Amino acid sequence: MKSFATPRTSLGPLDADAAAGLIAAAADIALVLDEAGIIRDLAFSNAELAREFDGPESWLGRSWVETVAKDSRPKVEAMLAPDPAKEAVRWRHVNQLSARGASIPVLCSVAPLGQAGRSVVFGRDLRPLSQLQQRMVEVQQSMERDYSRLRQAETRYRLLFQMSMDPVLILDAEQQRIMEANPAAQRLFGRNARRMPGRTLNEVFEPEDRAAVQTLLANVRSAGRADDVTAHLAEGGEAVLVSASTFRQEGGLLFLVRLSVPNHQGADLPEAQSKLLKVVEVAPDGFVVTDASAHLLTANAAFLDMAQLTSEEQARGEPLDRWIGRQGVELEVLLSNLRNRGAVRLYATTLHGALGGQVEVEISAVSVMNGGQSCFGFQIRDIGARSRPAVRAAEGATRSVEQLTELIGRVPLKDLVREATDAIERLCIEAALELTGDNRASAAEMLGLSRQSLYVKLRRYGLGDLDDQQG
Repeated sequence: MKSFATPRTSLGPLDADAAAGLIAAAADIALVLDEAGIIRDLAFSNAELAREFDGPESWLGRSWVETVAKDSRPKVEAMLAPDPAKEAVRWRHVNQLSARGASIPVLCSVAPLGQAGRSVVFGRDLRPLSQLQQRMVEVQQSMERDYSRLRQAETRYRLLFQMSMDPVLILDAEQQRIMEANPAAQRLFGRNARRMPGRTLNEVFEPEDRAAVQTLLANVRSAGRADDVTAHLAEGGEAVLVSASTFRQEGGLLFLVRLSVPNHQGADLPEAQSKLLKVVEVAPDGFVVTDASAHLLTANAAFLDMAQLTSEEQARGEPLDRWIGRQGVELEVLLSNLRNRGAVRLYATTLHGALGGQVEVEISAVSVMNGGQSCFGFQIRDIGARSRPAVRAAEGATRSVEQLTELIGRVPLKDLVREATDAIERLCIEAALELTGDNRASAAEMLGLSRQSLYVKLRRYGLGDLDDQQG
């Protein structure tokens, strides 16, 4: 230990109070011990630390060894043992016991006081350092858990990439060089597959198709999506449907390009999927697939039977609301929920046949993506054969309260609620028209509706003369 060279000159005369202040300032805990190791005085750097040890009164007159944990007593005894040859001050980790019996880590050093064998114990509270170390351990464990999850996710997506039936390429967005190609893409390019990484995407297609592919990538990069394009491979001239999307990795933008052969789509369906298509075709419930604007693409035999059609050609390309819904707005409600939620279950409505027939149906629908375009699938179940009385009112009319009361216990609650809502809505509209002297603008304002919404409801319930729509 290197001491002051001229302490008497540099420090000047120090009285006991000044020495006590220096000792207290130099440590979080300072103990003054006699030659027997008994605590004669002590100081804490702050009141909170003093409360942890129940104040100074509980330590005065006790041996320092008695105030530490059992595992620290040999260290304290070694520090207090007389050793004339000892020159350097050695810091030791000691666990001091608090008033509640908890161990508080303290880094201690003993220095002789120079009077009658007394010594001073300097202690530094290690809890902030311990808490910092604990936080570092927790952060490290959290990072390891996150890293493990990332590795698992990478493994899953790598497996999906490798097992995809469609040829997929990953491109660098800046130079459009192929970074990776999945096994399906390697099979598509055959003997030239090994030379794929490092090539630009333009080299893959014939010159006359490269502009369309570049436009596709530019639209995807700026707008996030674009319509698929058809291009021909430079080697072999085979036509493929090109679609693309973007994603970020390590701060860079990458393209995910999917190539599909139009002539092969659906030709090599697995046996299980082929059986599923056969089951859908002969299922007793109607099944319909439409495009994003609800125009029919295909339908099974059960739907054709409910719609009173003789062939699928009669329905293909027609809007679905030609058959579904009573008033032309129900299908719009169904489609709105379908676009927002992706799926709709058990939507009750009416199906109108081409020859005037009418069937009560429940519709479950789902939205899916096919070739980069959305389409809708509808399962339509005939519920008119169920043993329950018809609860729908004639078009443009509602039931009275007495009629609704008679139906309690004989029809489902949801049908009663729908009919009751219609009855209340019609009564409110009639009352508003009567109070305003048939002024529809005032009636709409009174009901909190727009004039157009009021006209729709007037048509629905057959109220008033709708030829003149001026309120």
